[in-house]
This record gives sequence, C-alpha cells and structure tokens, in this order.
Amino acid sequence: MNSDSDLQIAGDLLEVPHLLQAPRQHPVTVAEFAGLARSLADDRSLWEHLVEYDATTRWYHRLRTGPGYEVWLLSWLPGQGTGLHDHGGSSGVLTVLDGTLTERTDRGTRVLGAGALGVPPLERSREWGRVFAPGYTHEVVNDTLEPAVSLHVYYPGLTDMPMHTKACAAGAATAAV
Repeated sequence: MNSDSDLQIAGDLLEVPHLLQAPRQHPVTVAEFAGLARSLADDRSLWEHLVEYDATTRWYHRLRTGPGYEVWLLSWLPGQGTGLHDHGGSSGVLTVLDGTLTERTDRGTRVLGAGALGVPPLERSREWGRVFAPGYTHEVVNDTLEPAVSLHVYYPGLTDMPMHTKACAAGAATAAV
C-alpha cells in the first residue's frame, strides 16, 4: 500500500493556476442564467424595495444588465396578464418571487409559485418558474386574489415580444387532442 496521498502525488491544484478555470463575471450558460435568477430571488434586499404596483398595467423595472443580457422585475396585480406572446430571438428564465402566477401554453396550464426555487421537483407542489428558448409561446397571468412579483432574465436582451392570437393557441391545443 502506498503511503503517498493523492495531494502529495499531484500537488495542490490550487497552486497550479493554469489548471483552474477563471470564475466568470457574467453568466453564459443556461445553468448560469438560472443560477443568477436563483441568487437574485434568494436575496430580497436586492429587489424588494424596488417593487411597485400599478392598477392600470403591469409594472416593470430593469434590475440588472450584463454583456448581452437583461434582468427585469415585474409586479402583477390580480387579473393582470401578458396575453399570448413569445420573446423573439431571446431565451429566458422566469421565476416567481412573491405570490403565484399561471402560465398557459399549447401544452397546458402550470401554476408557478414563489418559494420553490431550488427545491427538488419531487418535494415541491408548484413549479418555481420556466427556462425557455427563442420562440417559446406562452401567456402569464395572475389568476389569484393576491399580488405577485416575478423576475425575468433574457439573453440576448429582450428587443421583440410578438403577440399571438388566442385562436393560435386554441388551434394548437385542438390539434394536439
């Protein structure tokens, strides 16, 4: 049996800087964008004091920008929604920070609730949010009697949000039956 430890044989990896990947200042992968959403959601001091509510329209505030991406904070009073839309050429992460939102797609309806971010799927009763690719079509609405707050990360930054007709979604749902 060899008495040399792996550390003695290979040396301390922290002493070999060329073997370490430099930490990124900004996210570039889907997992890193989801991680950014998670870290912002977990630190209420970064966003809670900024939230406002508007009875006439959804309120929004650009929380952060980075190379090619944007982070938006939105508030939703009961009954407020987006209408059926996609995000043009942008991918994104949507997470609910407070309250509950309902997402409708041609595949069905999902309830997205706050507080489930990072909780394993089998241990949560509601989904924490959504990661989506360019062209993903959905409608998001606050179907509850309580306000909601959500966080949206877009890469590249959102420049287009084409609206779709309800007939488009109904047709897709009918075709799937």
